[in-house]
Amino acid sequence: MTAPVAGAPRASRLPLWLAIAVAVVCGVLMATQSRVNGEFGKRLGDGYTAAAISFGIGLVIVVVIVAFTPSARHGARSALRDVRERRLPAWMLLGGIGGAVFVLSQGLASALVGVSLFTIAFIGGQTISGLVVDRVGIGPGGRRYLTPRRVLGAGIAFAVVVWSVVAHIDPQIPVWMLLLPFIAGSVQAVQQAVNGRVAAAAGSAVSSTLFNFCAGTAVLVLIALVHAGLSGGLPASLPTEWWLYLGGPLGVAFIFGLSTAVRTTGVLLLSLCSISGQLLGSIAIDLIAPGSGHGVDWTTPIAAVLVVVAVLVVSLPSRGRV
Repeated sequence: MTAPVAGAPRASRLPLWLAIAVAVVCGVLMATQSRVNGEFGKRLGDGYTAAAISFGIGLVIVVVIVAFTPSARHGARSALRDVRERRLPAWMLLGGIGGAVFVLSQGLASALVGVSLFTIAFIGGQTISGLVVDRVGIGPGGRRYLTPRRVLGAGIAFAVVVWSVVAHIDPQIPVWMLLLPFIAGSVQAVQQAVNGRVAAAAGSAVSSTLFNFCAGTAVLVLIALVHAGLSGGLPASLPTEWWLYLGGPLGVAFIFGLSTAVRTTGVLLLSLCSISGQLLGSIAIDLIAPGSGHGVDWTTPIAAVLVVVAVLVVSLPSRGRV
């Protein structure tokens, strides 16, 4: 059962099966973005600037979409009106900071640790935070009680993450590179919840995506400029490979998709579904186009299967509460 959120207008919701499918596809896109942005940061030699450029491209795309979409413009005004009238907390418009942390962690760590290991560390933070966020009731569906099946599903996912990380510990990989995607995952669970709230207030996931990219781009540009000032300047040239600039469009796609799906799934189930997509996507990427020699060992496919089991456990109906 869920408690209604005061002040949130009714909005159409996806059927559960479709919302789950959208979340899984978004997870695949997230893994792909990790590969793209990680390689972009490596080729540029500056993960901070790479993150700012990636997010900035996404902002341009969203602004163009909003400019030609009357419902999105109306939705943005509606969300701002709800903030002024205190029906929607102003800080929820800053959910893009979570996306900024995610993209920054991609540019700094993904190419060095490999997409699979990066994804596993990210999943750890996302799973734990998703459980807490649902219990607190930040998401558009309000408070979601910790039924035994939901706790069991989250526990299975977390145990898989711990096992996978232990199996992949490498003395040559700094601890902070594993902690950074873990923190990004924790923050993104909050981001997904507030995105759903803003999308519900605006009646448009496009409007929610616009606020995301405005906040995230501002933060990343500021960080990149500070880093440039401390390190001696911005990169002198940019890579010429076109695919290195796809991080922004991929971000637009999965932020829009997750903002739409979370209204049906709740944050925990959304996180576990996107986790499944991330694991499957990261395995495929490290098999087909591994970066810096990072391959796939026997533990990663097993982890993917077990997380899918966790998704099924969480999605089963339950009448109990905790």
